[in-house]
Amino acid sequence: MRRRGQELERAILKAAQDELLESGYAGLTMERVAKRAGTNKNALYRRWPHRAALGVAAYAELAAAHTVIPDTGSLRGDVLALLRAANDHWSSPLGEILRGLLSAAGDDPELLSVLHARVSGGDSGAGMWQAVLRRAGIEVTPRVATVAMGLLRNEFVTRGTPNVPDDVLVEIVDEVYLPLVTGHLPGGAVRGRSSPAASAQER
Repeated sequence: MRRRGQELERAILKAAQDELLESGYAGLTMERVAKRAGTNKNALYRRWPHRAALGVAAYAELAAAHTVIPDTGSLRGDVLALLRAANDHWSSPLGEILRGLLSAAGDDPELLSVLHARVSGGDSGAGMWQAVLRRAGIEVTPRVATVAMGLLRNEFVTRGTPNVPDDVLVEIVDEVYLPLVTGHLPGGAVRGRSSPAASAQER
């Protein structure tokens, strides 16, 4: 039976995800995805103008499937868990795919904007951080909510490795992020959650 609409789109995205997991972004081609999905390249190009756009869409779903919003019982524990998960992600096979996509999108401002918005600390990434902050009674903009992610990405660039030492993550959380976000509450206190000066047992 010929597939159309969402059924065909789902088959294409699943094929693209399988290709990314098997061969990385470098091995992703429209021909291989079309063959795996049992369709033709025209069906792909009608939905995604090039392989980078398809790669972003496929990766976004893979990343979302591995996303869990932590609830450790403290604001510090939650944000540290988010930052550690992001750090682990960059050293995983999915992180390798993301780095390939970022490299490919470097010459395409529109695609790079979509990539950041969907999977690299933009709107969807900010949503996780904002959800954690709201539990502590803190409301901030997406830019403020993802400051820790920006600092983590800077560590990747300056160190040249996809994994950052845990003591650096703790410094980002304790010395920069928590003082910044708790400043959006009267008196800097965190309502209903443990304070940023949590014990070392949370580390």
